[in-house]
Amino acid sequence: MKISCPIHTLAAHVAGGIPRYRDRTGPVLLSAGFRPFFLLSAIWATLAVPLWLALLGGHATLPTALPPTHWHGHEMIFGFGAATVAGFLLTAIPNWTGRLPLQNGPLAGLVGLWLAGRIAMLTSETIGAALAAAIDLVFPAVFLLVVAREIVAGRNWRNLPMLVALGLLLAGNTLVHLEALDLAATAALGNRLGIATLLMLISLVGGRVIPSFTGNWLARERPDVPAPAVFDCFDAGVLAATGLTLAVWVADPDLAPVPWLALVAGLAALIRLSRWRGRATLSEPLLWILHLGYAWLGVGLLLLGVSALTPAVPATSASHALTSGAIATMILAVMTRASLGHTGRPLKAGRVTVTIYGLITLAAVVRVLAPLCGDAYPLALSLSGAAWAGAFGAFALAYGRVLTRASPSNARAI
Repeated sequence: MKISCPIHTLAAHVAGGIPRYRDRTGPVLLSAGFRPFFLLSAIWATLAVPLWLALLGGHATLPTALPPTHWHGHEMIFGFGAATVAGFLLTAIPNWTGRLPLQNGPLAGLVGLWLAGRIAMLTSETIGAALAAAIDLVFPAVFLLVVAREIVAGRNWRNLPMLVALGLLLAGNTLVHLEALDLAATAALGNRLGIATLLMLISLVGGRVIPSFTGNWLARERPDVPAPAVFDCFDAGVLAATGLTLAVWVADPDLAPVPWLALVAGLAALIRLSRWRGRATLSEPLLWILHLGYAWLGVGLLLLGVSALTPAVPATSASHALTSGAIATMILAVMTRASLGHTGRPLKAGRVTVTIYGLITLAAVVRVLAPLCGDAYPLALSLSGAAWAGAFGAFALAYGRVLTRASPSNARAI
């Protein structure tokens, strides 16, 4: 099984090597897709989780047609998660196709569609579930068409699988709305499909860029350490096992094969990670956070298997190891690295960035352990939510200045 794009283009994207940009005027924020989408996704993550905790505690209400749990899952996957995918792809696609990126008015229009979806989901009970669904689904549908146009125009056929991922996100979002419309009880299925799609992107893309970045850094800083293992049949097997596990889990988490598939896939993912020399990168936060994010994928799959075999491990612990752990950690790892690299800043993690990594790790660990805390469960949820909001809030504040200001004159990107 091959990743959809070559290693050097993915590495160039996350590290900061995007192609030419047209001469332009207008806000710096609209000069590249990663700028508005990374910033807005962080702001929404900062606000949405405390709002969810207020809803859970009965301290607030929302005029949404979805039950609070389904709204929370939807907004983390198809709001926050989808925005980061958009920022990543809008910046990576010019590398893949050689075409000029989306900027200015067209980019502003796409951002506006995403924002409209967030407002519609907050007010769906007031404006009606049908209108809310129509508004919210416009962004993923239009974004799918935008990416398809770029890939076809650039004859970049190797990246067609990215359209499959975007199609699955659109399908998952639609399934959530079908329940809001009282047409089918498919919200949980839709949210699982969205989670599984994001996890497969982590397995595919992370499985290439992590050893690539690590190998480059080791060659420069630690030549005494052997290079990470290259992609081979074992990696392909891990991808296949992960994909099969997630597909069966999406179909029905209670199916008999799920725990055994998850245990095999989780163990295989951790063995795969061990071949990438992560322990040698502990002095470089921009690298070890990538290894940690992938480690959460393996741990989450193991917990998924164990939770299906014994009530001692709640299913929510497994799901939050995969979401608050793997997805959120990898998102922050990519957003910090790409924001620095694509704006021509040095690829160095300062104290604020390290603090961000520490806070998201604390949030994930506490959220996974919260169901085991007994009467302290509400306190654990609050601590996890505060750490989560602190991580993304710190990113919005610190990196907001990077994303909204012109790059240094020696920038390799915008």
